[in-house]
Amino acid sequence: MKELVRTNDPVLVSAVVALLDAAGIEHLVLDQNMSVLEGSIGILPRRILVATPREKEARRLLGDAGLGKELRPDGP
Repeated sequence: MKELVRTNDPVLVSAVVALLDAAGIEHLVLDQNMSVLEGSIGILPRRILVATPREKEARRLLGDAGLGKELRPDGP
């Protein structure tokens, strides 16, 4: 799994998830329920991950949607 996006913005998380769902790209949203521990103040970012074989496709999809600046740097 590769991390695509890390953000505190719930609207961005929803947009990315909708794009990935529409494209049929499986993904995970991690740390979604951490608000219970943080007291619902939104300081802990949510992470969106995709399977490594679909990472390039997902990056291209988000870039084409104007969300390229939100992408995490490519890693090893």
